[in-house]
Amino acid sequence: MKRQFFQVIFISVLVIISFAGCSGKKADNKQTSIPEAKPETKKPVNIGNETSLLLKDLKENGDYVNSKVYPSIIKASIVNESIGKNILVIDIRSSKDYTKGHIKGAVNKNFEDLPAYFETGIKPFSFDKIIMVSEDGQLSSYTTSLLRLMGYGNVYSMRWGMSAWNIRYAEQGWLKNVSGKFETKLETKANERSEANVMPELKTGLTSGADIGTARFKKLFEEGTGNILITADEVFSSPQKYYIINLDRKDKYEDGHIPGATRYKPEGTLGFVDEMASIPVDKTVVVYCATGHNSGFATAFLRLLGYDARTLKYGNNGFMYDKMVKQRTALSWLPFTTAEVNNFDVVK
Repeated sequence: MKRQFFQVIFISVLVIISFAGCSGKKADNKQTSIPEAKPETKKPVNIGNETSLLLKDLKENGDYVNSKVYPSIIKASIVNESIGKNILVIDIRSSKDYTKGHIKGAVNKNFEDLPAYFETGIKPFSFDKIIMVSEDGQLSSYTTSLLRLMGYGNVYSMRWGMSAWNIRYAEQGWLKNVSGKFETKLETKANERSEANVMPELKTGLTSGADIGTARFKKLFEEGTGNILITADEVFSSPQKYYIINLDRKDKYEDGHIPGATRYKPEGTLGFVDEMASIPVDKTVVVYCATGHNSGFATAFLRLLGYDARTLKYGNNGFMYDKMVKQRTALSWLPFTTAEVNNFDVVK
């Protein structure tokens, strides 16, 4: 009898516990189900048909910006050793500067006239190398990038421009313009990219990648180089006006960069839709690196794809020069010094 009494009591307790658990009232060791996290969905990138066709054509024809020869820069010493050999030096400085002194054998051409010159004035591929030369090497980098993208795979830009050729030019160029005036205004916090969702819409009205490219190259050469460069004074006076791209190593970026600047990898950015689509289409884009040479190449590619891109004149050398000199070994900086200057002859 007692045994039956305790069995009834035990069963009753179980019923009460079960009822409390199902009724939603508080109970010890209550277990709740956790909903599965929904996978993040990226917004599709809005890329126009013409942009897609042009990117495809550039990739099929060698994908220059993601090749081992990008950027195509050559030292002044190599150019000097090659004088008299199968090379062509094209000086794109003003006719006035060219007349005052130039590299022996160099021809003087306006930037705007280069496409016609390459098509009918010379046989480009008959030369081992075609070397573009400008005052400081930045406009020649921009020009070389365009010509390489057009398919002229033997074109190079002379590093540092005429400043590397002779001290006379260096004193009026790089040595005169290097500066540490904005070193105290650098920031170290990382800035996030804009959301990747759109690229500029190309409106040539053409239907093949090759034809679209030809139209874009023609337009860029017709526009000239008047709005390719931007100074550190302009950028630091109101950095919020621009979308600033830092093209350098992560450790260099983290050690100090222009306020608001966002770091993009020197490789793995150009030509990749998800990367380029994070660059705003409604702001002027300022691209900078240590010397302005790499950014000159990148600026050409961005402008080809429709971005309003500029390259920062003299790069980091133009605003944090003293810091670069101090950290030259620690961070492998490349500040311009007299060590980069040769004593090569010029002709008039």
